Amino acid sequence: MNRYCRADVLRILHITANQLVGWQRAGLVPVSETFTFSDLLQFKKVRDLRAKRVRPAVIRESLQAMRKQVAGMENPLIEAGVFSIGSRVAYRHEGYSVEPIAGQFVMDFGPVGTLVSTSKVRPISTFDAVTDLFARAVAMEEHPSTHDEAIRSYLEVLEIESNHAAAHINLGTLYYNRQDFVSAERHYRLAVESDPRYALAYFDLGNVLDETGRIPDAVVAYSTAIQWAPTYADAHYNLALAYERLRLPRKALRHWKTYLKLDNSGPWAVHAKNQVARILEGDRLKIVYKQEK
Repeated sequence: MNRYCRADVLRILHITANQLVGWQRAGLVPVSETFTFSDLLQFKKVRDLRAKRVRPAVIRESLQAMRKQVAGMENPLIEAGVFSIGSRVAYRHEGYSVEPIAGQFVMDFGPVGTLVSTSKVRPISTFDAVTDLFARAVAMEEHPSTHDEAIRSYLEVLEIESNHAAAHINLGTLYYNRQDFVSAERHYRLAVESDPRYALAYFDLGNVLDETGRIPDAVVAYSTAIQWAPTYADAHYNLALAYERLRLPRKALRHWKTYLKLDNSGPWAVHAKNQVARILEGDRLKIVYKQEK
């Protein structure tokens, strides 16, 4: 069985060390130095829920409630499908969807979901097919030699479920890494359409807009990601960079400072600190110059 170190997890899932530690402290993911592929799937589901502003305490409470409701279920994030309904968490299991804290069945055909007294959702066989294809595609992303197969698997997922936001995002990232920015942007935009509250989708869209020179549009995308996930450190970092490119240092300063509050010791913190010092020094010199005149 393949094992992944912390650096692998951060790279694959595009999360920070602080995020991983926070999830571990909250009891949402395993506390270890190496992880399995199943752990990676669990981390990804937590990441997606957090990107939709679901609080860690709510995720933890939903896991506990789901274990009580389904005998023998140890890890609902892996053993059941998971999605958010506003600030709450719901699970798909054995053909039904349920919000376990309230004990209500859920009808989840829409992008947000609707609580109902009872309802049956799409056939479990379809859900299993999508889950298996998606997991296979994620595994194939690990090796450049199987990226073509990963793309085909994600496309199969989208043939079954055209609004699968995570498949659009991962497919977009594969195209992005190939510098096929047109295809990458198309899938990032489809991810946003599929789930308008998905912060990661806006972040990735901002990256491709930035890469192709549309900086004002990238600012809008990064800002939207932050609107849905105010503690999204990487979005603050990239937004600060975008403002720097637009020669708006004071707007950049706000996001450099926010980034440092969220990640003061990560690999990019040194650059953020230098940028803060540079902007503040520049403002100080401007004030001195005006006073001398």
